[in-house]
Amino acid sequence: MKRFIPFLKSPPRVAVIRLQGAIGTGRNGLTDAGLGPLIEKAFAKGKPKAVALIVNSPGGSAAQSSLIAARIRRLADEKKIPVHAFVEDVAASGGYWLACAADEIWVDPSSIVGSIGVIFASFGFPELMKRQGIERRVVTAGRSKSLADPFLPERPEDVERLKTLQAPIHQAFIDHVKARRGARLAEADLFNADVWVGPQAVELGLVDGVAHLVPKMQALYGAKVRLTEYTQKRSFFQRFGLQLTHDLMAGVEERALWARYGL
Repeated sequence: MKRFIPFLKSPPRVAVIRLQGAIGTGRNGLTDAGLGPLIEKAFAKGKPKAVALIVNSPGGSAAQSSLIAARIRRLADEKKIPVHAFVEDVAASGGYWLACAADEIWVDPSSIVGSIGVIFASFGFPELMKRQGIERRVVTAGRSKSLADPFLPERPEDVERLKTLQAPIHQAFIDHVKARRGARLAEADLFNADVWVGPQAVELGLVDGVAHLVPKMQALYGAKVRLTEYTQKRSFFQRFGLQLTHDLMAGVEERALWARYGL
């Protein structure tokens, strides 16, 4: 007598991508080149019911933010897979750009969200150099080649030029947020680089609600949903906290990005 083994339906699976850290800076920075294979794998392996993004980023490179978000949207649309973003400490500036790649954004009550703007930050040393008897010598071909040189006095024309460069980047950010959030956005000035705490962001339509990864995925896809996390592999130097000299400044820059939000 033959026995028939009943077909066992496997539980639904959600691929989880962790987007942790500054964008496009240092060895730990989030870049499209570094994340690309991981994102492609998350959408393709095992036919996931959804993809969840864990976002914890103070921002960074606008170009890398755009490239990463565009890759996520392309795959989501091609494969018709819903995407959910879960914000931890912060999704600000480029971090919010990434979160907006999701169809829905969820936050913790203490998450910091927003900073829809563009920043250029530098230092100026001309007076220090003068006191130390140091002379700056620069030879350029092209009048803008020494734009915003930190060793020269700030020039009004440099400031205006930088603002001209920032304007289209800021507009691209605004267009991305409007395209992704649509009618959910409140009638308020949301694009002046302000930040808000979780529940405030919900009221303004920047995010969809307060929720955490596991219970929300269980509520949407069943109690037996399996979460498979994908993270960037770190090199030997990263795993053991060793950093080469040329990465030190990038590390300082990343630390400054986090510090803006008290982290």
